[in-house]
Amino acid sequence: MGSAVRKVTRRPLSLASLDLNLLVFLRELLRERNVTRAAERVGVSQPTASAALSRLRRHFDDQLLIRSRGSYVLSPLAAQLAGQVEPLCASLERLFATTPGFDPESSEREFTLLMPDYVLAAYGEQLSAAMYAAAPNIRMHVRVVRERLPADIPEALRVIDAMICAAKPELHAPGINSLELFRDRWVCVVSADNPVGDRLELSDLERLPWVVPHHPDGGYPATSPLGPLMARLSTRPRVAVRVDSYQATPYFIAGTDRIAVMQRRLTRYLAGRSDLRILECPGDPPPIVEIMWWDERKEHDEAHRWLRQVARQAARRSEGP
Repeated sequence: MGSAVRKVTRRPLSLASLDLNLLVFLRELLRERNVTRAAERVGVSQPTASAALSRLRRHFDDQLLIRSRGSYVLSPLAAQLAGQVEPLCASLERLFATTPGFDPESSEREFTLLMPDYVLAAYGEQLSAAMYAAAPNIRMHVRVVRERLPADIPEALRVIDAMICAAKPELHAPGINSLELFRDRWVCVVSADNPVGDRLELSDLERLPWVVPHHPDGGYPATSPLGPLMARLSTRPRVAVRVDSYQATPYFIAGTDRIAVMQRRLTRYLAGRSDLRILECPGDPPPIVEIMWWDERKEHDEAHRWLRQVARQAARRSEGP
């Protein structure tokens, strides 16, 4: 069996033919990576758990658990299933909950949010405080976008509660609803001893080496957040440092002739840094608009409406750009 995830095409199954007990066991098996512990979590005997594992292996035509150095690891397919079974089980639990309506003060529901590290740094603390104040028992699963958004955004929004990011062409699609949360603007960061003046020109951006987050090897795409600013330059910027985090950008500026273009809200973490200067960005780059996106099927869900309301309130109370 190869290491790559195999895409298995199956005929649609009738819901009536499915054994939902297997779904519960599959969730615990993928969590624990151990048949005995999964059996204890579900409350079944070892023989029953072993039989369930055999049925799952036959169904998926995959071992799911692979022995490695005295323990078990998930197969590539099992790792893929692990990302799907959690939100599915959470949805089923909400569907069959005996308590009518949504009471934020007593609810223990978990909301799954996907956002870039910039949004997490600029807005995450305010969102956390607002949600905790209104619903202290609510749980959050915050997934951070490392380089790019999921390839299949509609599918991703189907299994999570919401995504917070700037607008992308693929997000303007049928079945996806949105809510603007907050705005920001671009500024430049240079070393305090950089001889560049206090008023930058586009020519400064063209000649100084850059520190750039999430920069693909081979060129800065026009669809990137800085695409409009890049289009105003007569030459492609010389990239000296590429980092995989917006927050890491300033660490490579002090004591060098480099420059970084970053979000104003992130510069609050640079307060007190005498070795850095924050300057206005030339070229009149467009504002940064961060938006919450969700599957339209969640539009009238009471809990999701509450989430959107709290998210908007947190954005209004957050520090402006």
